[in-house]
Amino acid sequence: MTSITFIGTGLLGSAFVEAALTRGDQVTVWNRTPAKAAALAALGARVAPDPATAVRGAARVHLVLTDDAVVDDVIAQLRSGLAPDTIIIDHTTTQPALTAERAHRLNAAGVRYLHCPVFIGPAMARKALGTIMASGPAALFDAVKPALERQAAKVEYLGERADLAAVYKLCGNAFLIGIAGLLADVFTMARGAGVGALEALAPLEFLNVAAAISGRGKSMAAGNFTPSFELSMARKDVRLMLETAAGASLAVLPGIAARMDALIADGFGADDLAVIARDAVR
Repeated sequence: MTSITFIGTGLLGSAFVEAALTRGDQVTVWNRTPAKAAALAALGARVAPDPATAVRGAARVHLVLTDDAVVDDVIAQLRSGLAPDTIIIDHTTTQPALTAERAHRLNAAGVRYLHCPVFIGPAMARKALGTIMASGPAALFDAVKPALERQAAKVEYLGERADLAAVYKLCGNAFLIGIAGLLADVFTMARGAGVGALEALAPLEFLNVAAAISGRGKSMAAGNFTPSFELSMARKDVRLMLETAAGASLAVLPGIAARMDALIADGFGADDLAVIARDAVR
């Protein structure tokens, strides 16, 4: 039976703990809010009084925390209980530059640290679905790869660059957050035209959104702004969207309109809509 520790037992962390207990792992937990950790005792987890106690005897320590400051604080607290061969697997979504500095500092000090953010929700975690990304020392990844493969359906090693998984995580979450904001604007615009939210999703049956993202995304990344949908025409369409929303609060479209206006004023109206990424990729 493998002894592991989870520090951070919010929605995702507690789901990971439940799955680990189901797999037969011996799990110790600690959380800054004690009640969240105590709730897992009934499932078989051992609740520790502090981080240093929580990690004693653990083969792996999984961090599922909120941000960089909390990660640094918790690692400082657990160091005294950490065995030399224990590997810290950090699932926290963190700032890339701070992640790189943390990984370099800890590994140089002999702490075996690997950043492994995830694209996994609580329901997926309970079923060992979703994706775990890892970046950092290859030897550490090789040591924990079998365990990660029991934790998720897909495990992607991105190489030795310690902050690359952090970058990918933020890019992925930007897609998710941007899509949510855009959907809210679509629903608002549709409501302004007397169309229900579910009905407003109907165009997804006619559009190949994935192909559009991939195709235009590659053109944008390559700085190819040869027009197939001129920016000025796209801006006209955004004007129609804003008018149809009838002054209601919008999350995404006003910012897009402002960016388009700036580019058109600079003389890029005849370029493809992809030119909206001009400053990002040049």
